[in-house]
Amino acid sequence: MSNTSNFRGAIREAKGLPILGPNVISKALPFLGAGLVLTAVGAYGGLGMIASPLFMPLFIGAMIAQIVLFFVASNVAQQGKNSVALPLLAAYSLLSGYTLSALIFVALGTQGVGIMGIVAAALGCGIAFIVGRPIGSNLSDKDGLALSKTVSIGIIALFGVLLVQLAFAFFGVGTPSFLEIAISGMGVLLFVGASVVDFYVLPRTYTDEQYLPVALSMYLTYINLFIFILRLLIAINSRD
Repeated sequence: MSNTSNFRGAIREAKGLPILGPNVISKALPFLGAGLVLTAVGAYGGLGMIASPLFMPLFIGAMIAQIVLFFVASNVAQQGKNSVALPLLAAYSLLSGYTLSALIFVALGTQGVGIMGIVAAALGCGIAFIVGRPIGSNLSDKDGLALSKTVSIGIIALFGVLLVQLAFAFFGVGTPSFLEIAISGMGVLLFVGASVVDFYVLPRTYTDEQYLPVALSMYLTYINLFIFILRLLIAINSRD
């Protein structure tokens, strides 16, 4: 969920600009797909480790490494050093999958979610892409900027709520199921909006040769959407 600063920066850069990279999203798609496959591999590996006493230390290490790699890989990709950025982004995708395995494990153990819920979350991301592409690509500047600002503000507010939720969890205070449903539902709506905004903002921010930063931005959108769909399904099926 580290895409807030990139998202806001992209919106600022896109404001009032013509399309710089008409083909940049098409060029980014193979790398987006490869990143998602590596995430699935990392998640599979994490699930295989989850019963081991090493899982949690590795989980914490992966979280820290993931944060560091995001900023390093993002910076290198922005500079156009694709040969250096590519292995960093691959490692980031694998680590993302490993940390995601904990949520997937909970989903697999939740009655009414299971493997079908995971498939449904993945399909939801695919539908968001298919529907979002024509809508975002054809937004007027007025509508595109308005939607971009709304989604940006909403994501910032959502992350603030998640930080508060994390702080309460640290002190052993759980989130009521109705509130978890509301938070997760809002996350789904915001990242569906972000999937539309990507198709408006990214071609106006990056040239055709800057496909790796675009792939990273879209990767973050769909991973977050997947997470919130899965959280919503878990919350709905875990109500008291």
